[in-house]
Amino acid sequence: MSKKEVERFLIAGGENKEVRLKYNQIEAMSSFVATAVADGYDFTEEELTLVLRENGDSFESYGNPRMRDIWWY
Repeated sequence: MSKKEVERFLIAGGENKEVRLKYNQIEAMSSFVATAVADGYDFTEEELTLVLRENGDSFESYGNPRMRDIWWY
C-alpha cells in the first residue's frame, strides 16, 4: 500500500500496451483497483486518486476504444 506502488503500476501501463488496453476497458475505479490488486499491485482507491490528483490526471475514460490519460511514459 503506497504511492510508490501506484507509480509502479502507472509506469507499467505506460510501458506495456497490453496493460493499458486491459485497464482502459474497466470503467469503475473499484473494479480497476481490484484488478490491479489481483495482478500483484498493492494500493487502494484513495492512493490511486491521490497520485492522479497530484499529477493533474483524471480517471475518466473516453473514446472508442476506451482510453485514459493516466499512464506514465
